[in-house]
Amino acid sequence: MNPLGVSVLALLSESAMHPYEMYQLLLERKEDRIVKVRPGSLYHAVARLHGQELVAEVGTDRGGNRPERTTYEITPAGRRVLLDRLTEILRTPVREYPQFTLGLSEMHNLPASQAIALLRARIEDLSLEIEELSGYQRLAAERKVSEIYWAGIDYTYHMLSAEVNWLTSYIDRVDSGALPWPHEISAHHTTLTDRD
Repeated sequence: MNPLGVSVLALLSESAMHPYEMYQLLLERKEDRIVKVRPGSLYHAVARLHGQELVAEVGTDRGGNRPERTTYEITPAGRRVLLDRLTEILRTPVREYPQFTLGLSEMHNLPASQAIALLRARIEDLSLEIEELSGYQRLAAERKVSEIYWAGIDYTYHMLSAEVNWLTSYIDRVDSGALPWPHEISAHHTTLTDRD
């Protein structure tokens, strides 16, 4: 059960709906920051869940000149799968091998000035995203939406904030000399670059 499949089952546990409605609701709730979602992949996920009898068709409608839309609901089997998968996700830590951790582990191959410039640019991008997420938090609070429904956004906000704080501290340590950069690697990299 991939993340998009979990999201589809979770939406259908709220009410029956058609895939386009699911897509719009995921975007409205900003859940596209948590799950990679595109219309085509969403329709494919629904078809796959339907084939596994985790969702069932409950009707079709046609509005105006639009194509016919099939509405789906979660089945009892789908509800069991959703609850089992959520239990597993929440309980069991999984090594996800993020690319950024790899980049941090290998950035000593770059000259210090280049690595630090890249990290500063990352901080700028993350700061914009944090500001945007903060706006969603305020909007949810103003609308009196229970925090239980936007825990994913809140978690993402705090994780990005922690990343910015860690990166800022790390850069300060490199800049102050408290964390020396391996000069021999930087010199070797510069020599190789000069030969090109």
